[in-house]
Amino acid sequence: MIFTEKSKRKGIILAGGTGTRLYPLTKSVSKQLMPVYDKPMIYYPLSTLMLAGITEFLVITTPDDSQNFRNLLGDGSDWGIKIEYAVQPSPDGLAQAFIIGEEFIGDAPVALILGDNMFFGENMSKDMLQATSDQTCGATIFGYHVNDPSAYGVVEFDASGNVLSLEEKPENPKSNYSVPGLYFYDNRVVEIAKNVKPSPRGELEITDINKVYLEEGSLKVQVLSRGTAWLDTGTHDTLLDAAHFIATIEKRQGLKVCCPEEIAFRLGLIDEDKLHALAEALRKNGYGKYLFNVLKEHANTPVDPEDFAPERFGRRAEDMLRMNLKNKAMKKKKQKLKESK
Repeated sequence: MIFTEKSKRKGIILAGGTGTRLYPLTKSVSKQLMPVYDKPMIYYPLSTLMLAGITEFLVITTPDDSQNFRNLLGDGSDWGIKIEYAVQPSPDGLAQAFIIGEEFIGDAPVALILGDNMFFGENMSKDMLQATSDQTCGATIFGYHVNDPSAYGVVEFDASGNVLSLEEKPENPKSNYSVPGLYFYDNRVVEIAKNVKPSPRGELEITDINKVYLEEGSLKVQVLSRGTAWLDTGTHDTLLDAAHFIATIEKRQGLKVCCPEEIAFRLGLIDEDKLHALAEALRKNGYGKYLFNVLKEHANTPVDPEDFAPERFGRRAEDMLRMNLKNKAMKKKKQKLKESK
């Protein structure tokens, strides 16, 4: 493994809910399994946490959708990670994820990401890696400027950038900074979640967890820059917007956004042989061809540190570079042994 012990954080992807805002699309399938251009929606939050250095995941689903997620993601071994599953019988609030995931979390710090949230931007993986690596206690959440924050948790700052208050879906927001569905916590979050009382709308609000950390002075809010995109794909319009966004980026750059196979390979979680096998199974479509191109580029192009710049793969670029150099050396050694025989 290329990650330090600080990255032993575990990740939870909350993929429950009824998805009623997307009916009739989601009457028979989870919204997190809906396509966003060329990938299932859940690939995006999964990739986000992978880029944060997390390799152990719990996917929380509805009882009806659990098997479909297992069919899609398996146990994660194809990508060099470990995926477990749990069921949320009813959507009783985001904070419930930590109660459901108590056994999975154990004594580790944890990150939670919502299954319908997508992130993209030059500083996003760097920010997350920093939050994951450097936070030994307390909580880190994010602030993102939006036009209408009333549909989200809202964070209020003073003139110096200090957090003054947190509100959940306020009618009269005190700022335009909403809190995206990505949260990093120390291990105390499980006990804090257990003590959260249902809100007037009957849910265990994650904002109430964040308020506990705020009141004790251990909540950090990182404001995402204007060059960062946060997409909430919970409605027909936002789902379409997200697909157009991903398509535009990929067609322009020729690079996939949140491709877990590529990320696993770039991070040294799987080797060339494994990536080739994954590409082979998809060779008849553009996704498989892209994976073959990743292999071709890796084999034929000298490794350049710029290929692993923080804006693409986070702050651990040097570690990833060393791992890829090691993989190449091992590949050449195996080839020479075959030739000598």
